[in-house]
Amino acid sequence: MRLDVPDVIEPAERLGHVHFIGIAGAGLSAIARLMAQQGIRVSGSDAHDSAVLRALVAEGIDARVGHDAAHLAGVDTVVASTAVRDDNPEVVEARRLGLRLWPRSAGLQSVLMSGRAVAVAGTHGKTTTTAMLTCALRGAGQDPSFAIGAEVDCLGSNAGRGDSDVIVAEADESDGAFLTYTPFGAVVTNVDADHLDQWGTAEAYAAAFEEFVGHATDFVVLNADDPASAALARSVRESAEVITAGLTEDARLHGTQLVVRADGTSFEVSLDGGPAVPVELAVTGHHYAVDALLALGAGVALGHDLQSLARGLRSYTGAARRMQFLGEAAGVRVYDSYAHHPTEIVADLAAARAVAGADRLVVAYQPHLVSRTRIHGRDMGRALSTADRVVVADLYVAREEPDPAVTSALVVDAVIGPAASLGGSVAELPSVLLAELRAGDMLLTLGAGDITTVGPRVLEGLQQR
Repeated sequence: MRLDVPDVIEPAERLGHVHFIGIAGAGLSAIARLMAQQGIRVSGSDAHDSAVLRALVAEGIDARVGHDAAHLAGVDTVVASTAVRDDNPEVVEARRLGLRLWPRSAGLQSVLMSGRAVAVAGTHGKTTTTAMLTCALRGAGQDPSFAIGAEVDCLGSNAGRGDSDVIVAEADESDGAFLTYTPFGAVVTNVDADHLDQWGTAEAYAAAFEEFVGHATDFVVLNADDPASAALARSVRESAEVITAGLTEDARLHGTQLVVRADGTSFEVSLDGGPAVPVELAVTGHHYAVDALLALGAGVALGHDLQSLARGLRSYTGAARRMQFLGEAAGVRVYDSYAHHPTEIVADLAAARAVAGADRLVVAYQPHLVSRTRIHGRDMGRALSTADRVVVADLYVAREEPDPAVTSALVVDAVIGPAASLGGSVAELPSVLLAELRAGDMLLTLGAGDITTVGPRVLEGLQQR
C-alpha cells in the first residue's frame, strides 16, 4: 500500500496517541521505540508474533498480534508499513474515523524534527554506516539518538533516544522515503541502480539522490570511491559543506594502508592532508573500511576529532544479517547476510573469503524480487562465482507478481567456475545443504527474503550429526 506524504508534518510530540500497523518491521519498530522513549503514547499491531514484537511489549509498548479495528480506539495518528494492504481492517477504520494516516517516512520525519538529524542513504552499506556513526559519536562523548534498519550488537537495539540533540537515521530510498527528510547532514554511501520497480530507470534513481542531498542544510558526506556518489557534490546547496571520504587519493578524508584480515580490518585516515590516525575495526572487509570512512566524515562534520571517533568505531562488531556469525557445529561455520544486489554479493563474498581462508566456502543464495532478478540475475550469478559451491533457492517474489520467465535458473546458469545448482524452496534447502556440508566448510546464506531462517536450521541438523 502506498500512502501520500502529508503536506505538513507535525513534530512527534503533537501527534497524540500514535498507532503503528506493522510495528515489528525494522523501520516501524525503530520509530515506535523513539517515540515511546520520548514519552509519546504508542501502540501497534503486526500480522505475526516475533521476537521483535515481544521485545516491544517488554519495553512497555502495547504491541499486539493480529489486526483489528478495535485497536484504534483513542488513537490520533496511524503510521502504516508499505507491506500493509488497503483492505487491512485498521487502515479501513483509520480512514473511517478521519485519523492521520501516514507512511513510515512521515513518522520518521516527525521524530527527526526534534534535533540535528543526520540521514544516511545509499544503495549499499547504509545500515552499517548508520550504526558505525552512532558508535563513533559515542566514542567521541556524544550520545545521539538513532534509528537503524537492523538490530546492532554494540547498541543493543535498532533504535534508542540519546541525551544529545543529534539524531542518526538510516534513510531508505527503496520507496522514495528518503525524499521526505530535511536533514542537518546527509551521507551517501553509493548510488548503484536498484529498486527499478519503484524508480523505472537508473537515471530516475540517480536523480532521486540528487534531490536528497539538496535537502541537507549543513553538510553532505560523499563516497569518493563511487563516481556516482562523488558526482552528487554539484547538487549540494551552497550553504552546506561537502566532505568526500574514501580510499581514493583525492578524498578529503583519505584512507590508506588498508589491511583486511580474518579477524578484522585496519587502515589509517587523514583529513585534508593532516596527520594520519590509525583505525581498527572488528569486522572484515574492504567495504567496511569505506563505510567507516563515511561515518568518520559525518563525525568530523559534527565537530569531533578523528582520534575519538576512531576509538568509538572499535566497539562496532556488526549488525543483524550483515555477515552475521550464527554459530559452528560439526566443524562447519555458519554466517548469514542480507546481500541481494550483485555489488553487495561481491563485497560479502570477498569478506567471506578472508574469513574462510583455505577452507571451502559454500554459499546458499535466494534471489529477491522478480524485477531485480530480471535485471540483475546474470550479474548475481557472476558475483557468486568466487564461492567454492553455490546453491540457489527459489526466487522470493515478495510484493510482485510471479513471472514464469524469471526464475532462479537465471542466476545458476550465470555462475562461472564453481558447481552451482538449484536448491528448491527455503523449506527444502536445509536438507540440501546438510547433504553437501562437511567439516571445515564455511556456509554463508545470502538474500533479503526468508532465507534467514535456513542457517539456524542447518546448525540444528549439524548438531545432530
